[in-house]
Amino acid sequence: MTTRGGPRCPARGRGGGGRQFRAGLSGNHGCPERETGSLGRFKASLRENVLGSPKELLKLSVPSLVYAVQNNMAFLALSNLDAAVYQVTYQLKIPCTALCTVLMLNRTLSKLQWVSVFMLCAGVTLVQWKPAQATKVVVEQNPLLGFGAIAIAVLCSGFAGVYFEKVLKSSDTSLWVRNIQMYLSGIIVTLVGVYLSDGAEIKEKGFFYGYTYYVWFVIFLASVGGLYTSVVVKYTDNIMKGFSAAAAIVLSTIASVMLFGLQITLTFALGTLLVCVSIYLYGLPRQDTTSIQQGETASKERVIGV
Repeated sequence: MTTRGGPRCPARGRGGGGRQFRAGLSGNHGCPERETGSLGRFKASLRENVLGSPKELLKLSVPSLVYAVQNNMAFLALSNLDAAVYQVTYQLKIPCTALCTVLMLNRTLSKLQWVSVFMLCAGVTLVQWKPAQATKVVVEQNPLLGFGAIAIAVLCSGFAGVYFEKVLKSSDTSLWVRNIQMYLSGIIVTLVGVYLSDGAEIKEKGFFYGYTYYVWFVIFLASVGGLYTSVVVKYTDNIMKGFSAAAAIVLSTIASVMLFGLQITLTFALGTLLVCVSIYLYGLPRQDTTSIQQGETASKERVIGV
């Protein structure tokens, strides 16, 4: 990341900083006290589940490792596929998450909810769609490798999110303790990646070289966003997280229109419409067909009696 008038911040270093800062935010005394009842109970839970329970740490290291694989596979796919093809195929992570929710959590989705999931997938694709531009740079690509990588990335995204949801909801352990458990292992995984890719530069200039106030602010926003994502998963589900992420994409694009004069295209308007309609459809309560049928039967009996 190149800051205006400042030194370059290593790309992988930003991820490590975000996870470290997010782990610190997870230990903030406001929300954990509310979650566990008191500061003393939170500290006791922290000692029991983090310091004294390597098995729990190992359990939460699974999504961290899977997310690391997902990020690398997504980068590999983008290197071997056209941007438009990548954009469309990567949105399959939304229905994949829904499928993992059904298989791993034994939930059922109505036909209308399945329709809304695929509608959301199409809407996000249109919102992010950018026409391909001709370029003189010739890049050797392996489409087969790219599609294989995107398939792995999509599966990893669905599995990791639903796995974390299952761990969150299958025990009484505090949400904040679970966050700390996952991000501790995430820090380790990220640090390994940082030193493998930028180890020489870090040894020469230091780990936080290039971290300006703007970089720290972005890390802070990403950290808060990560924590609130956990809250969404805890109290709703991963499918709803996908819907909220889509809404965030639409809102950020609208903000870009207001702040930077970005032009709204027809594909963006159509994609926004699909996203809004899909959110509405998914949130509709399921109809109780039994009660309707009973009402209809009673009406028919009254008509017959007359």
